[in-house]
Amino acid sequence: MQKKLRVLTWHIHGNYLYYLTQTPFEFYLPKGEGEGYGGRTPGFDWGDNVHDVPVDQVRMLDLDVILFQHRKNYAIDQYEILSEAQRRLPKIYLEHDPPQEHPTNTRHWVEDPAMLVVHVTDFNRLMWDNGQTPTTVIDHGVIVPDNVRYTGELTKGIVVVNNIYKRGRRLGLDIFEKIRDQIPLDLIGMGTAGLGGLGEIAHNDLPAFIAQYRFFFNPIRYTSLGLSVCEAMITGLPIVGLATTELVTVVENGKTGYIETSVDKLIEHMRYLIDYPEHAWELSENARCYADQRFNIRRFANDWQRIVSDFVENAR
Repeated sequence: MQKKLRVLTWHIHGNYLYYLTQTPFEFYLPKGEGEGYGGRTPGFDWGDNVHDVPVDQVRMLDLDVILFQHRKNYAIDQYEILSEAQRRLPKIYLEHDPPQEHPTNTRHWVEDPAMLVVHVTDFNRLMWDNGQTPTTVIDHGVIVPDNVRYTGELTKGIVVVNNIYKRGRRLGLDIFEKIRDQIPLDLIGMGTAGLGGLGEIAHNDLPAFIAQYRFFFNPIRYTSLGLSVCEAMITGLPIVGLATTELVTVVENGKTGYIETSVDKLIEHMRYLIDYPEHAWELSENARCYADQRFNIRRFANDWQRIVSDFVENAR
């Protein structure tokens, strides 16, 4: 049996990390103080292949590859916690977001033809100036319980955005507030109570919670493809959102949901879904079938295993 690759990475995005650890590697998470050092945080059913390592013991690990997930990991953390030998190992940078400073003219800070940058969407790779660094894309993969399915009995939409009040127009705070004045919407996520939201729902409970809503609304103007969209879709919720970024490749109007650049048109679609539940059910079936194919966790894990294994082998 081939030995599992040993991967060091930081805890940056909990949901993504949980899905990433479905890949048959051994994952080592630095545990200590500060952002990225949370290790195996509560709320996730971590597998036996995920290991917490005290920060001061990281440099003693026998590893195969370093996986960065944040600019600080790459620019600072590696020099503080890794040995010189570990810093010579094959290195991959997982880029979760599109560029924030300028949407088309931002050069990625990884400038190393010996590294690999993995983007989570084709849109992200398109917008970054990646220079001479090799890149690839691994589409999202998510898991929802087999016994959770869309019911849609609540005649309103559900919005899932963490700390939307602090993140403003980019995350669509103004759009959410405008539409909520006309369409019943519930808001969940960290820091939502101040906007009349319902607060944070545990990751394991989220699919069953959102399954009762008529549709899922994503108000975000500019971001990567949110895992909450993928989770909602594979649960069976029709998706309503802005026709921007990677979402335009996910939602087909009148089949799996509705996307528009006009907020007024989005409101019309929401009213129709509320008034005609049979149409919402039709969209639900299509959305779930599409998501089962595109965001399948087995495909996701296989992509990660193949790409990392090939990269490490070629780097030797």
